[in-house]
Amino acid sequence: MQKASLQILPCTVSQLLSAAPDPHEAFVIGDLELNQVSLVGIVRSSSPCTTYNQYFVDDMTGPPLTVRQWINTDDPIDQVAPEPGVYVKVHGSLRIFQGKKSLLAINIRCINDLNEITSHMLEVVYAHKQLFGKGCDVNMNAIPASDAGQTSAEEHAASGFSTIQEQVLHVITQHSVKSQGISFLDLVTLLDYIDIQEIRKSLAFLINEGHVFSTIDENHFKSSVE
Repeated sequence: MQKASLQILPCTVSQLLSAAPDPHEAFVIGDLELNQVSLVGIVRSSSPCTTYNQYFVDDMTGPPLTVRQWINTDDPIDQVAPEPGVYVKVHGSLRIFQGKKSLLAINIRCINDLNEITSHMLEVVYAHKQLFGKGCDVNMNAIPASDAGQTSAEEHAASGFSTIQEQVLHVITQHSVKSQGISFLDLVTLLDYIDIQEIRKSLAFLINEGHVFSTIDENHFKSSVE
């Protein structure tokens, strides 16, 4: 079992939910034992309890992950209590609580600079490459070895997508299981850290290129990518 060379390992919700337990009651990704991890996402809802606060954090790589933080009765002022709709960065460790995986938070910090969202995803990809010796995208899909050395700009050029176009397509694809797809309003809500005009431009590009099509009306969309 290898140990993390990073003190805090950047992760996605998808990674944490797919992490397997080992005989020592820890969790592993591949053959890497998890210690402390960091996660960036939006708080979808919260559920305060007597001794801890519970949040459901979504980074759009999987279903929202439960995050729990024990209430510090000695110095509660130091603890942040983010409201739904706020982006946060969480440091903590993965645990099993009431039969389900959750992140036990050591620290929760509200994000003011939304560039941190992109930075965190780049850190996830870099850490994965550094620890496992192979490239991946932000959803942890393996990149072929021949492509793993490409720079981000080269990858975008090869795919024909900009970063924003990729994010718009990713969200639409996630919701394409619904018969009507996703509405433009929901798309803007999920990508609220991106300027609405940039979303419109990216959506128009994806439609013109045949990657996205409208469904029940001109404001609902599905991905043509399987």
